[in-house]
Amino acid sequence: MRQKPTVLASEIVASSRLFRVEQLHLRFSNGVERTYERLASRGHGHGAVMVVAMADAEHAVLVEEYCAGTDDYQLSLPKGLVEPGEDVLLAADRELKEEAGFGARQLELITELSLSPGYMSQKIQVVLARDLYEERLPGDEPEPMRVDRVSLHELSSLIQHPQFSEGRALAALYLVRDLLMQRGEFPA
Repeated sequence: MRQKPTVLASEIVASSRLFRVEQLHLRFSNGVERTYERLASRGHGHGAVMVVAMADAEHAVLVEEYCAGTDDYQLSLPKGLVEPGEDVLLAADRELKEEAGFGARQLELITELSLSPGYMSQKIQVVLARDLYEERLPGDEPEPMRVDRVSLHELSSLIQHPQFSEGRALAALYLVRDLLMQRGEFPA
């Protein structure tokens, strides 16, 4: 196993309400020194969730929301931050209710995904939600989200959709589809 670089210096070089940019001066085991920058955690440590909510045995729920990063409306999975003191599964159910208007009687933690390990410390928990029922909670979204569905049989077509570009959502959908197929719970 490789030895991690030694941190020679660490400094927050920019900060906003949402982000902190940390500069790290590192020395690698071969003596090479480099400076890296990363988006650092705000230190809350509660994390985030992304929900693959199955409307039925074949279809997952998608939501459409405005995304400032791409300056357009995008389809994705319901997602959000885990609140202080909140369990990951409860956070997933809450976000599903706030964004899509559904609760889930069955919730299962599938995996944790890194968002971009080269420059971000944040990770997201992928949760499978099944046995949905209608229930809406008020959320922090500035406008109601449009709710859509996608067949897990048609994920390769989803990649071509002009409003779908989120890699972590696509990875979560494929992971859930493969898991359900392995369990014999996904219709051929």
